[in-house]
Amino acid sequence: MLISWWYLYLGAQSIYRQVVNMASVLQKLITPLFSGPAEPPRNKVTVVGVGQVGMACAVSILLRELADELALVDVMEDKLKGEMMDLQHGSLFLKTPKIVSGKDYSVTTNSRIVVVTAGVRQQEGESRLNLVQRNVNIFKHIIPQIVRYSPNCVLIVVSNPVDILTYVTWKLSGLPKHRVIGSGTNLDSARFRYLMAERLGIHPTSFNGWILGEHGDSSVPVWSGANVAGVNLQKLNPDIGKDSDRENWKETHKMVVDSAYEVIRLKGYTNWAIGLSVADLTESLIKNMYRVHPVSTMVKGMYGISDEVYLSLPCVLNSSGVSSVVNMTLTQDEVSQLKKSADMLWNIQKNLKDL
Repeated sequence: MLISWWYLYLGAQSIYRQVVNMASVLQKLITPLFSGPAEPPRNKVTVVGVGQVGMACAVSILLRELADELALVDVMEDKLKGEMMDLQHGSLFLKTPKIVSGKDYSVTTNSRIVVVTAGVRQQEGESRLNLVQRNVNIFKHIIPQIVRYSPNCVLIVVSNPVDILTYVTWKLSGLPKHRVIGSGTNLDSARFRYLMAERLGIHPTSFNGWILGEHGDSSVPVWSGANVAGVNLQKLNPDIGKDSDRENWKETHKMVVDSAYEVIRLKGYTNWAIGLSVADLTESLIKNMYRVHPVSTMVKGMYGISDEVYLSLPCVLNSSGVSSVVNMTLTQDEVSQLKKSADMLWNIQKNLKDL
């Protein structure tokens, strides 16, 4: 009887060894303690459009370690997959555990922030209105898909003309206005601070200056608020920013407006500065920082503006989007410029179709 039990024991051992030998490396390496579904990402960021701007936004967000999942979406499947693979291969050097991509918007599910960089460029001889209408037709496909899969997201619109397309996004999304943000003059203000700081011989973070209004030719430099360590530059030079200024500080704003055109002339496009700018906005939203940024928001009822337009004002950003707007003390001339900026945008918006 003992011999029979011994043979049974040896047989069982043999079967056990066979099972162990058949197990995969993964099964041998890992002993699972939990088999339920993984918790969904808490800080998922989606970038729509993997062109130069989209990828600059994606890389800047990854390098600042803001997302626990990054999703990329585009209609160009080969480029989309290539960009995803290229980023995945650098995962060792990043702190984002999951990078995914897809043409289908289901890949964006549960995004907390969605950055929209998709759209068409202006063609030679094309009117601004025609460009906007072509982008409206693209956004009519993009925006409802985003909201379908991430109804609680905050949208950051980067595509140009950014103020009008942020308005279009707000209309198409059905989201409350505080959750639809345009990158606006966050970059214009950064250019302004850099150029002014260079001339003053200090770091850009030590110069406080704002560009408001349209992200474009009708932007408004707030010379009345420009300061260094609380020292108002207009008190040092009452003519600063005016045509009568002997030091010609007004030229700095002209350089801000022209700088994008100059970069495009030199390299064909702008991408790195706007990518860094968008990552900065994303950080304020993800980390609930309550930082103030000049971003495009609904300005109807402010500074005497009566139309539904998106323009850049100093906005407090937290995890819900734009929590409030800072009421800057602007001069009458600055308010007048802001209204002109709003009127120019409304004259284009009012003719848009299918919104």
